[in-house]
Amino acid sequence: MKKLFLLVAVSLLVASCSKEKVQNPTTRFAKVNVHFNNFTITQDDFPSKNEENPASYFSKASITLAFYNAVGTEVYKTTQIEDDGTYTTFGEFTANLQVGNYTMVAVGYAYSDGDEFFLTSPTSAGFTSERPRETFCKTQSVMVTNTNPLDLNVTLDRIVSGLTIQSTDTRPAGIAKIRTTYAKGGKSFNPTTGLALTDAGFSQTNNPSTEIGTTIRVSSFPFLYTDEEDIDITIEVLDTDDNVLFTHTQPAVPFKRNRITTLRGPLFTAPTSSAGFQLETDWLPGSEITF
Repeated sequence: MKKLFLLVAVSLLVASCSKEKVQNPTTRFAKVNVHFNNFTITQDDFPSKNEENPASYFSKASITLAFYNAVGTEVYKTTQIEDDGTYTTFGEFTANLQVGNYTMVAVGYAYSDGDEFFLTSPTSAGFTSERPRETFCKTQSVMVTNTNPLDLNVTLDRIVSGLTIQSTDTRPAGIAKIRTTYAKGGKSFNPTTGLALTDAGFSQTNNPSTEIGTTIRVSSFPFLYTDEEDIDITIEVLDTDDNVLFTHTQPAVPFKRNRITTLRGPLFTAPTSSAGFQLETDWLPGSEITF
């Protein structure tokens, strides 16, 4: 799943703000309108491109936009969550900024009820709830020099990696959850570099939505501490009381930002020398590891 979010036609319209001028004739303000138009999803090795609105790419989307002044003080920040009724048009923002130099941070991510996201500076952001989400980010300098219109084209890059766990056996009765533990990586990131703030690892639990008697597929989106990282992965199959029924461990699973790694194998049997997972990565074509 080699995808890259390209945020196109993000415009900042700068106009005079007479009220602030009356209050302080020596200070000039600008009204900055930021409009998030279509995203372009580019799939590597295919010449075609599909454009999607952020609201249609995710089942539910969220966008956080912030501006920090030259000394690092946050002067504007707001978050829109799709369908929460707190905005006029999803993806359109307006801020009143003084003439000056700013760092703009824009983060788009999948959203689910209960998610908790923070952005405190151009170097610190992330999720304090259980799981990180598929996340796209851009940090760039913005100069507001006068009240003339200012148009910017901004690119949002996917900054997470991805892990898909696909069972080759079917889900028996009594199986309720899949817990995935990363020995490295994290849930928080530096918006300027796109890399994880810590390399301590984390765990997340998925509730498979497929029926008993069918195979399951679960996904997670870690932030990596380096652009490429080998991480030990532990997969635990749980019952409704969180008792561990089966445990599978794969050492040194290769990850890369903006790429998906797939672990495919029997989840609902005890590990043996003859029954294991295959490891597939779409950033290393043809790479396959059986354990």
